[in-house]
Amino acid sequence: MNKRKLPFGTALLNAPFTLWTVIFILAPLVLVAYFAFTGNDGRFSLQWFEYIFDPARRETYLRMFGDSLLYGALATGISLLLAFPLAHFMAQSKQSVQRVLMLLIMVPMWMNFLIATNAWRYILEHNGLINNLLAGIGLPRLGMINTPGAAILGMVYNFVPFMILPIYTVMARLNVQLVEAAQDLGASRWEVLRRVIVPLSMPGVMSGVIMVFVPSVSVFFINDRLGGVRLIGDVINDRVLNETNLGAAFSLILMLIILVCMLVLNRMGDREKGAFVN
Repeated sequence: MNKRKLPFGTALLNAPFTLWTVIFILAPLVLVAYFAFTGNDGRFSLQWFEYIFDPARRETYLRMFGDSLLYGALATGISLLLAFPLAHFMAQSKQSVQRVLMLLIMVPMWMNFLIATNAWRYILEHNGLINNLLAGIGLPRLGMINTPGAAILGMVYNFVPFMILPIYTVMARLNVQLVEAAQDLGASRWEVLRRVIVPLSMPGVMSGVIMVFVPSVSVFFINDRLGGVRLIGDVINDRVLNETNLGAAFSLILMLIILVCMLVLNRMGDREKGAFVN
């Protein structure tokens, strides 16, 4: 059977998206793979992966990968716990309330990422806003800066809007008749939430999880300014600036790990949908 050709007009409309995909997605991936699998002489080589998995360094780098995944998972989980009830409240509110809440969510996103992160440093540091307030009322100062908690806080603050928006978008379009039918059948509010709203919201939840988890795992500036543990994003940043090939190898490994995590999350999301349908 001959494949059906797209009309010229449709192909023309798709051209900008295709060009964008090639230039800003495929080309960078090809470059990363090229640098990761070539040596200093430009020939095919696995020396950078051998360097990473060398017994003398393997444990250190594996711990960094593990810490990065842990930080990303914690930031994503906290963001989900904050975003889901807020998105549900927004979806149930009047249009005027929704617009105000949406504005409050969007305003921090208009602020420069670096400025927002540095602002949190000034708030959390030893002579920062919180510790000065504590000292002013006679309480001891807290060591909040350069801690894992500060790094996760910075991730949540910067990325939680990307969790709220897709969940809210899905919830705002839910069929209200399904909720009313569940209530008519005697379901409590908790059962309606657990058995109707949550399963139907899974596409938004999965989108939000991906949009928060991916940058949280690979971010480096937030941890550099707020955290006290060296994560794999910090290593990639340093290596790309000094040893591009080695940085590309780290990036490729991280991309593969994130891809596996995304496949697992998508599989879990499909199970949730299937459970609701059944």
